Amino acid sequence: MNHERIRFRILQDGTVEETVEGIQGSACEKVTEDLEQRLGDLNNRVHTADYYTQEIENVTLQHDQNQV
Repeated sequence: MNHERIRFRILQDGTVEETVEGIQGSACEKVTEDLEQRLGDLNNRVHTADYYTQEIENVTLQHDQNQV
């Protein structure tokens, strides 16, 4: 089971580092959009491997054996 988590690290100069875990693709940006607006200006964004991972859907393929 994958846990979704947002971690914040507040540095001595007041800079806030935000790390999103367990959310794949661009959904992480949608989840944090409200928070980022409230925190202020975004200085930098670094995408993790989860950002580039696509969620896989189960697909059932059927083959008609009567077709040539």
